[in-house]
Amino acid sequence: MTISIEIRDLSKKYKLYQNRSERFKDLILPKSYGKDFWALHHVNFKANKGDIIGFIGINGSGKSTLSNIIAGIVPESSGQIKINGQASLIAVSSGLKGDLTGRQNIELKCLMLGFSMKEIKEMQQGIIEFAELEDFIDQPVKSYSSGMKSRLGFAISVTIDPDILIIDEALSVGDKAFAEKSIEKMKEFKAQGKTMIFVSHSINQIKNFCNKVLWLEFGQVKTYGDVDDVIPQYEDFIKDYKKMTKKQKNAYKRSVLKKQNVKVGKQ
Repeated sequence: MTISIEIRDLSKKYKLYQNRSERFKDLILPKSYGKDFWALHHVNFKANKGDIIGFIGINGSGKSTLSNIIAGIVPESSGQIKINGQASLIAVSSGLKGDLTGRQNIELKCLMLGFSMKEIKEMQQGIIEFAELEDFIDQPVKSYSSGMKSRLGFAISVTIDPDILIIDEALSVGDKAFAEKSIEKMKEFKAQGKTMIFVSHSINQIKNFCNKVLWLEFGQVKTYGDVDDVIPQYEDFIKDYKKMTKKQKNAYKRSVLKKQNVKVGKQ
């Protein structure tokens, strides 16, 4: 099988600062300021062409960070990532400029992807119609609702026909009718053998659409495998996790990270 995504020992570190002064000092002084935060830590996985992979995990597990790295939006801190083809991320307001109109955002995003103005003009009306934004397309995106931003981002991404489609909670906002239309478009991509990553808190969407699942836990891979094997484990975990107190959740997090030798501060 053709490998479309290959990630080896990938980590992503951010710096957390208490104030602007601390951030500025970290830029100009040799002493390190701020606290290291590992959003991802030694992540490994492969995706074959045609795989539909669900990214699951509680909030803060690193799903969106990994999605952004695969899409080329943010760089990794260490490790290797190989992408076979063009990846496109669909997330609420992803890559959209608030001061520009919807039409201008279409042109800008497509130009950045290498399309000519002639090609963009040919695609533009189809994008506007799919997004159902005819009355608002010439208004600034900052005036859009989250659902409207999501629709515009989705319409652009599916129209440019990427090799790898990454959907990060983009179907969790907006109306049900558009979500159903989007799912149908994703089914077309699935039938074409495209690789897709589906980030969602909806277990039913993951079950119905994905064939594999990557379970991230505090920035690390908990498990990766077939949807029928991983989802029952995750459902059992979520049931127990929801019963924990805040103190118990913090203790659980510290124990998980300690096993992987990740330094953590006090919660």
